[in-house]
Amino acid sequence: MPDLFDTGPDSAPNAPRPLADRLRPRALGEVIGQEQVLGPDAPLGIMLASGSLSSLILWGPPGVGKTTIARLLARETDLHFEQISAIFTGVPELRKVFEAAKLRRRNGTGTLLFVDEIHRFNKAQQDGFLPHMEDGTILLVGATTENPSFELNAALLSRAQVLVLNRLTLADLERLAQRAEHELGRALPLDGPAREALLEMADGDGRALLNLIEQVTAWKIDGKLGTEALTKRLMKRAAKYDKSGDEHYNLISALHKSIRGSDPDAALYWFSRMLAGGEDPRFLARRLTRMAVEDIALADPQAQTICLHAWETYERLGSPEGELALAQAVIYLALAPKSNAGYVGFKAAMDAARKTGSEPPPKHILNAPTRLMEQQGYGAGYAYDHDAEDGFSGQNYFPETMKRPVYYQPVDRGFERELKKRVDFFAGLRAKRQSDKRRN
Repeated sequence: MPDLFDTGPDSAPNAPRPLADRLRPRALGEVIGQEQVLGPDAPLGIMLASGSLSSLILWGPPGVGKTTIARLLARETDLHFEQISAIFTGVPELRKVFEAAKLRRRNGTGTLLFVDEIHRFNKAQQDGFLPHMEDGTILLVGATTENPSFELNAALLSRAQVLVLNRLTLADLERLAQRAEHELGRALPLDGPAREALLEMADGDGRALLNLIEQVTAWKIDGKLGTEALTKRLMKRAAKYDKSGDEHYNLISALHKSIRGSDPDAALYWFSRMLAGGEDPRFLARRLTRMAVEDIALADPQAQTICLHAWETYERLGSPEGELALAQAVIYLALAPKSNAGYVGFKAAMDAARKTGSEPPPKHILNAPTRLMEQQGYGAGYAYDHDAEDGFSGQNYFPETMKRPVYYQPVDRGFERELKKRVDFFAGLRAKRQSDKRRN
């Protein structure tokens, strides 16, 4: 939802008011969407019903109601609403805000301090809020589009509840469009498909939708526009994507899990979303190669080669032609047999290596380049595998004090099915050699 409340002290009573301003909710019940936060059994609903509002961090994309909810919370709890932006506020301004809040408190009025873009304050500035939150001078409501886990101090997070606001659904946006039509006193001059296209252009942002509606209703046209005519007149809103922020990690996670889940269509979609958002194709090439090693591995040894060749092709052709090679690698990975047996085995071996410390190899597999080492038993009893009848001695290669473990357990899929046969074959031979040795 847009930031809807009042017009502010500088607004002339008869001045033209933007549609977003005219549609400001006057109560929390009028806010569209965010039932998971505002519903009777949701966090804010319970807080308000119990008369105990705590400091909050509202985390969500633009245009979903962060500022609106903060303003209405102040009204519901009879607190003075004070709004600042971390972009334009420095330490001197913060001191004035805190002093004014202290004065109000002495006069019996609390302060709800709304901090927009709170993640833009540095760690020291964030710490400056703590004493004023603890002594009740302010009730802090911060708004952020970035993941609070990465951007906010642990001390601040421990004193505030994080509430996640979602992008508005198409149903939410339709309700907002109907509210706008009621306010304007006329329907949008769009046919059904064009109306749906308009909602999709807003990309979950209520403020963006109202701005688009304001443009459409200003056109002087007869009849209703179709989708093609609408898209010629309006530019689609750029998709939300930050190459170094939360969306970056969300989308690469979606791509990785779609490939792991063997869904080439979903994988292509998230791959394309990242490219459309401006992601560096080289980053994607590196991550695809990692997926080949981690999730496919020896179930299809060709997968790693496909990724490396696609990466090399991109380096030679550049964008956009080289992106097709990466897209084809995405499809190949999604349809390849999956195995993380090598990954699991490697992690287990690394864990064992850390735990066993300095355990030496058994002496029979050590070289003896000096007479002293030979006298110490280095190399004694080593069985040269090529001399064995089937090229396999079955000797122990682990430290003598260590019980033989099993790290690599291949799956019965793809090429690893063949490797599994080999593992089982050598395990059987090893058991036979040990049995023969005990009998002798």
